[in-house]
Amino acid sequence: MFVQELVLRQRTEILNALCSSGSAEHLEQVLDILLSQGELTWEDYQNIQVSGRALHCNARKLLDLVYIKGEDTCGLFFAAFKRVLPDAKGVGTSSSGCSSTLEEKEEHQSTCTETLLTQRPSLVEKLRGCIDGALEDLVTSGHFTSADCCEVQLPIHTPCQQARRLLDHVRSKGESAAKVVLQFIQHKQEPVSPLSQEKLTPPKEVLKYQKKLSSSISAQSCFLSTYGGTSHMSLDDIYTDGQLELAHNCVDVNGPLGLEDIVGAVGTVNKEADTVLVSGEAGGGKSTLLQRLHLLWARGAALQDFLLLFPFSCRRLNSEQRELSLQELLFQHCCWPDRQQEEIFQFILDHPHLILFTFDGLDELKQSFSDEHRLCCPTQRAPVHILLFNLIQGSLMKGVRKVVTSRPEAVGPLFKKHLCKEVLLKGFSPSGIDCFVRKHHSDAHVAAKVLESLRTNTALLGLCHSPVLCWIVSQCHKELLGCGEGSLQTITDVYLMILQHFFQHQSSLKNTTGLCWLQQHLQTVLHLGKLAFDGIGATCYIFSGTDLETCGVTEKDICMGFLMQSKDISTHAEGYEFLHLTMQCFFAALYIVLSDNTDRSTIPKLFETQKIKEAGQSSRCFIACLPSTDQPQRPSGGETTAAETPNRQITATFVSGLLSQRHRNLWLHCCPSAVMEKRVRQVVKCLSKGMQKHFKSIPQPVEGEKKSMHAMPGFVWLIKCIYEMQEDRVAKDAMSKLEVDHLKLTYCNIGPVECTALAYVLQHLRNPVGLQLDNNSVGDVGVEQLLPCMHICNSLYLRNNNITDEGIRKLLAKTIQCEHFKKIALFNNNLTDACTQHFSRLLKIKQNFVSLRLGNNNLTEKGAKQLAEGLKCNHSLEYLGLWGNKIGDAGAEALATALENSKTLVWLSLVDNGVGSAGACALSNIIKNCTSLEDLWLTENHITRSGVESLIQAMQHNTHVKSVWLRNNDLSLEEVEEMKQRESRLIF
Repeated sequence: MFVQELVLRQRTEILNALCSSGSAEHLEQVLDILLSQGELTWEDYQNIQVSGRALHCNARKLLDLVYIKGEDTCGLFFAAFKRVLPDAKGVGTSSSGCSSTLEEKEEHQSTCTETLLTQRPSLVEKLRGCIDGALEDLVTSGHFTSADCCEVQLPIHTPCQQARRLLDHVRSKGESAAKVVLQFIQHKQEPVSPLSQEKLTPPKEVLKYQKKLSSSISAQSCFLSTYGGTSHMSLDDIYTDGQLELAHNCVDVNGPLGLEDIVGAVGTVNKEADTVLVSGEAGGGKSTLLQRLHLLWARGAALQDFLLLFPFSCRRLNSEQRELSLQELLFQHCCWPDRQQEEIFQFILDHPHLILFTFDGLDELKQSFSDEHRLCCPTQRAPVHILLFNLIQGSLMKGVRKVVTSRPEAVGPLFKKHLCKEVLLKGFSPSGIDCFVRKHHSDAHVAAKVLESLRTNTALLGLCHSPVLCWIVSQCHKELLGCGEGSLQTITDVYLMILQHFFQHQSSLKNTTGLCWLQQHLQTVLHLGKLAFDGIGATCYIFSGTDLETCGVTEKDICMGFLMQSKDISTHAEGYEFLHLTMQCFFAALYIVLSDNTDRSTIPKLFETQKIKEAGQSSRCFIACLPSTDQPQRPSGGETTAAETPNRQITATFVSGLLSQRHRNLWLHCCPSAVMEKRVRQVVKCLSKGMQKHFKSIPQPVEGEKKSMHAMPGFVWLIKCIYEMQEDRVAKDAMSKLEVDHLKLTYCNIGPVECTALAYVLQHLRNPVGLQLDNNSVGDVGVEQLLPCMHICNSLYLRNNNITDEGIRKLLAKTIQCEHFKKIALFNNNLTDACTQHFSRLLKIKQNFVSLRLGNNNLTEKGAKQLAEGLKCNHSLEYLGLWGNKIGDAGAEALATALENSKTLVWLSLVDNGVGSAGACALSNIIKNCTSLEDLWLTENHITRSGVESLIQAMQHNTHVKSVWLRNNDLSLEEVEEMKQRESRLIF
């Protein structure tokens, strides 16, 4: 009764997995499978799926029924559950507990109505995208009325639910109706694209509109628009691919993602949603990526599944004060049809799967995402943000594909539940930096000099992973090459360099040199700084002529090049915006540092660490610090927007850097020294207070466990601020109060820039610490940036960080010299056999090294043999994890020979390595001779009875071994049962 009891024992976990998403889809998919297998009758199905009853109640009803039906039905339920939810944790059976499998039923049954049941899962999938065509055939054949069609196509149902209702109605209509549906599916051709799927020839006016729309988009996209297009660079000439990754691991993804994969099916986690999020840090290249997609579509070079593409900028949507209908939003903000607007809009409504919307910069929208105001009618007028939110949710124009870009901090769980997938844009790879610099400079000699300068300054190279910083460095190549090795270390350094570049490039004072350049342009800095400061406080990025006049911005200030023209889409008046959002934050920081018109509470409020949703005072620090007459208008209701906290943090980072001792000579003639010192003390106090807040949140360790701190992204931001100050005393003070054994920074968007800051601060820790950086974007350059703090690390965890052999070479060359360094975990990276020579050397030299985990990489028997050479000489290793590689029998034999006489090995994992019985026989020598061994993992291999026999014989000589794991090997159920009886420590 094992499986039947498991249904009771795991009832809570099963219900949570089926119902936690709030969607009935998972439950309905399980029901479809059980119906098709004949485990549920039609009456059972109707008793479970009672309309109007809560989802949890229906799920409980299914579990009750499954339990009553007995052992076989419970086994098939688990098989169905695992097919629908393969990644569900805490639910399932062991291999010995259930051998039930789902059988594919024959398609040709005695009746068509029976086929509707036995093929139900596949029929739902086939019908979900073509409900209209099936209904049309049923109406034409006289089986369905218009009322039947309306009942199937209720807007509250998802496409899959509509497909199920259609099948249910057809079944009630009898054999002839079922035959019509099956014939429709049989005759339906496999689609090459949505256009060919319907054999659709769009009306002439729609094709004319498509031509006009693509021409307009092509004209807008052909030159680099980001950073103001300051060099009028062709997008074709300068565009460089960034690193694209799925936010969720996907086994179907081989190699890097391409641009078309963003809107493709790869990586989809919610088939019922149609919104894709592209998230990345400010300056990470999101807008340029969308611009590239737009241009490729307009040329017919990509995204040809979509007949029409409508691009939107959330920054520009902010200025739309009118209530609009969806038709007005599309035509007034993108491209106006010359004629037959109603017919074209009706075509859009009738064919949503042929339409693509892009929304750039959701984080810049004044309103935070909400699903409270539902809107289903495409002709109803509403505020623009309400239209946008309902498009994203699918309440409005379900089926239209949407691509939305945003900074990661600005999107929460409420938004993400409406996503079909999330794609992470992680800036340039090292080869991407090289490519961008060479494209930026037509003179290959200059490009080579810039790249050489970057290679000699690894901190600056790390910064260049951000496309906006790479652009600045390329733009200011003369200043870069003339500033001396290593002088550019921080983001603030880079922005000061472009500030000087623009001023000196535009200045009529040809002899302007040295430190006086800022003093000569102080008024421009203050004018633009006030504009930036006010704008960030009001979530405003596009400024009218009145805004400029209010802040004292003159024509001369505009000519300096930091502002670019931008048309207000609601009034069609000319406006201005900063070259980049980060540039606006930089000028706001300059204003805070240099102006005497800000309140003394400006800096403390700037560094407050409340979350976005907390009450408004902290997030309105910019406004609160201005005289009441100067305060700009905010969104009604005092709402806090998603952009405020990220913008405030970027500005605070710049303030920290500007107040560094390294830059104070710049301010000597611009601001009184006493004022400057006071502001420095304020920043230092705020950083100390912020760090203390994180330290106080560290829980006391459970007895026998190490004290651990799981840091949040806000902690990383404070670390970056400390790094920008470049003052050892501040870093030492911050770390003097951190007393933990383990520092966990997983999923914190740690890239090379953050690694530089972490190393700078963590090197001042007083005691060794374990550093866990799993699931970030460290890469090889980030690894190199971490080297200065390796002497204080006793363990390093870098799971899933896109690290290659080259990064490992540099890391191990350093850690071999570090006395405290004893553990490393590098699973899910891009390591090959080439890295094993470095690990072998480490194992030979470091006789206090205890743990090496290299799972899920690309190691073969060659790498295993290389590791074995080091293991023969090592007398300290306790844990060795090589799961998910390809070492085979030869690799296992080499490791066994190296480890069979170990006096320290406790745990060894060779899961999923293609190990057969020959490898198992060799490994049995470790069991026999290694008295310290406790656990050996050999799951997911190809071991047969002879290999297990050898392991059993060895275990008889070693009672210290606790378990040998052998699930999913080449053994029959009878062999498993027999061997479990002979040796209870074998785990099948």
